[in-house]
Amino acid sequence: LLLSQFDPDNTGYISTEKFRTLLQRHGSELDPHKLEVLLALADSNSEGRICYQDFVNLMSNKRSNSFRQAILQGNRRLCSKALLEETGLSLSQRLIRHVAYETLPREIDRKWYYDSYTCCPPPWFMITITIVAFFLYNGVVLDRFVLQVTHPLYLKNALLYHPQLRAQAWRYLTYIFMHAGIEHLGLNVVLQLLVGVPLEMVHGAARISFVYVAGVVAGSLAVSVADMTAPVVGSSGGVYALVSAHLANIVMNWSGMKCQFKLLRMAVALICMSFEFGRAVWLRFHPSAYPPCPHPSFMAHLGGVMVGITLGVIILRNYEQRLQDQTLWWIFLSIYVIFVLFAVFWNIFAYSLLDLKLPPPP
Repeated sequence: LLLSQFDPDNTGYISTEKFRTLLQRHGSELDPHKLEVLLALADSNSEGRICYQDFVNLMSNKRSNSFRQAILQGNRRLCSKALLEETGLSLSQRLIRHVAYETLPREIDRKWYYDSYTCCPPPWFMITITIVAFFLYNGVVLDRFVLQVTHPLYLKNALLYHPQLRAQAWRYLTYIFMHAGIEHLGLNVVLQLLVGVPLEMVHGAARISFVYVAGVVAGSLAVSVADMTAPVVGSSGGVYALVSAHLANIVMNWSGMKCQFKLLRMAVALICMSFEFGRAVWLRFHPSAYPPCPHPSFMAHLGGVMVGITLGVIILRNYEQRLQDQTLWWIFLSIYVIFVLFAVFWNIFAYSLLDLKLPPPP
């Protein structure tokens, strides 16, 4: 109604001068960060007019690509203190601010996320898949929290991927619920929670679950193609997809990332990943406790990394981007779909054509 008073001809636009008058009159009723973004929008507009829909998008926490570009152009005129310098914040507000600086490279996006995040819904996906999948299943159903590779039930369960049972399609996903030792489980859980939960808080469950599940599927399919006689267990495919995507975004936006000790954090994450991957390689070639079935493959780690630095990087580049408008998104998604289809046909025909000697079914 107020905007319509400044647009009597109902063109959908008002002049920037009238828009500034409106902001001065009602600015005290707005959140300071939103007021700042509105001023940036006015400063960035070279045509001397403001679109009414842009204003509605801002107030409803929805931003179009054109609106985002206008904000980025006006961002250089923002002169108020950074979000990191604000004082008097509660513990929850400091946590949200910390997550914003850990995952987002631009100050305008950090402020936007800080203002719009309501913790509804909470980061349920990463927490659920960690607690329920890992601990509840292993602890309650199997009566132990982790199965060592020497345990009698290690191969005799309906979850892990086994080359003789590859026709049971659910195993390409459910293998993440089993781990080859407490150290395997521990490192995956730590990385999954420390990296996955903040990412889900920013990007939402839909995006993070897509990257995670895509890494999981790519991991088991990579094993079925490149290490055809080995089983596979563990959530490393999904975990490595998330961690590699996050680290790649930090490297690509290094100057904009303001998280504390970012170099140290990257080094710790890489050391943990390298240690876990090195352990998986060593275990793969170590004499098996159940010959002739070998120990689990390490190829799932590499499949997860490839998903992370392709699909994951695109998805995590901007926490509110529209993926259907991204050319690279379609390119990498097409490559991923082609790989999945290739792996499916490989599993159907290659095993019989190559006449491989597979380990006996468990």
